Amino acid sequence: MNTKFKKHQAVKILVLPNAEFLEYHDPEDEEKALSGEHPEIKKGMTGRINMILPNGQYHVELHDSKGSIIAYAAFSEDDLESLE
Repeated sequence: MNTKFKKHQAVKILVLPNAEFLEYHDPEDEEKALSGEHPEIKKGMTGRINMILPNGQYHVELHDSKGSIIAYAAFSEDDLESLE
């Protein structure tokens, strides 16, 4: 399978992730998400490819403005843009 991105490559997300498949890095953030106080996930955030999934999607770790991991989500190739 040919892939556009490689593991650990820096990327920018072009769409919001599907909330059903969004995993917060810190379990406390999941509790905050239920109460509406979660870290904001938005278009244009940066991240790194965590792994390439068998279905051809990419599991991406999303970073806040400080570079800390706040969440993980699955994206297709068309939903990502390379920063390298």
